[in-house]
Amino acid sequence: MASSPNCFVIVTFAVLLQFLFVFASTKSIDAICQNVTDKAFCFKTLSAYPPAVSASTTLQAAQAALSLSISYARKSAGFAAKVAKENPNLKKQFSVCQDAFEGIITSLRSASGELKESSDIATYDAMVCRDSTTMLKNLVGKNGDMASKTIVHMTLMMERILAIVVGATIAVLG
Repeated sequence: MASSPNCFVIVTFAVLLQFLFVFASTKSIDAICQNVTDKAFCFKTLSAYPPAVSASTTLQAAQAALSLSISYARKSAGFAAKVAKENPNLKKQFSVCQDAFEGIITSLRSASGELKESSDIATYDAMVCRDSTTMLKNLVGKNGDMASKTIVHMTLMMERILAIVVGATIAVLG
């Protein structure tokens, strides 16, 4: 019976520690999402991404948002490369799409590298990606094939994720 009070203290401490950890990560996510128009999408997206949830600072949460965006851009570039090989009639357009997504990756990597030292430059690097998404929509948006529609859908999602990244870089600025 003597160990029962000790066990209670340990369990209470563990539960309290988890609460504080979740509160800290939610606070960082909230700081980012306050700078985004679609706050619900931002919160839902970052709350579902373990590196963002486990972040203990806004900088770490912003780095997680950048990591998520780079991952999504890689997936999109890979899809564009695949359909470029499969569709000879639209190969050139899909190759341009692949290049655009790879350019987005480059800009986001640059933003990630700049985030700690110069978050205003990181914000600029993230915002430049919007030019690529506009170009992508104009390039394949008028096409009726399923691959083009998928590229457009991926581009629209990329825009939503980029909004989170811009919100994250602004949150780091303070």
